[in-house]
Amino acid sequence: MDNSLKKDFTRRLSQCNQGEMIVIMYDIFFAYTNDIELALENGDRQALKTAVRGAQRTLDELIGALNFSYDIAKNLHALYVFCKNEIAKVLYQMRADGVNEAKKIMGRLHGAFIEAAGQDRSSPLMRNTQQVYAGITYGRAVLNESYLELDNQRGFFV
Repeated sequence: MDNSLKKDFTRRLSQCNQGEMIVIMYDIFFAYTNDIELALENGDRQALKTAVRGAQRTLDELIGALNFSYDIAKNLHALYVFCKNEIAKVLYQMRADGVNEAKKIMGRLHGAFIEAAGQDRSSPLMRNTQQVYAGITYGRAVLNESYLELDNQRGFFV
C-alpha cells in the first residue's frame, strides 16, 4: 500500500463515525488484496508476504469488532475466518484463487455495510481532529483538500 493511500485512509478514519469505520476497514482489506494480486503478477515473494499479513490483520480487526450478542456476528465471524484462510493459501499455492474468493465474499458484505453506514447518524469517533474541507479549491485535474487550523486546542490534552 503506497503512502498516498495510507494518508487517505488516515484522513477518512479521523473524520468517520462507527458505521463508516467498518466500511473503511473493508476498503483497507481491498487495498491489501490488490497488493497481493500485484505481487503475484510480479513474482515478488516479500511484497506478497507483506500484503497477506496486512489483509489478515485487517480481517483480525473486523473479527475483533464483532459484537457476539447479535446472532449475525457468528455468521460474520465464520465468513471472516474463511476469508483469512483463503488469503493464507496464496502463500503456498502462489495462485490468486483464494484472493478472488475472499474478495467476492467481502465485496458482497461491503455493499451491505455501505448501506448500513449511510443510515448511521452517530457523531464522529474522534474529537479534536483537524477539519478537512474538500472542494474549496480545484486543481486542473484534481479536487484539492484544505486543512484549516482554526482551533489551537485540538489533539490530546495532558
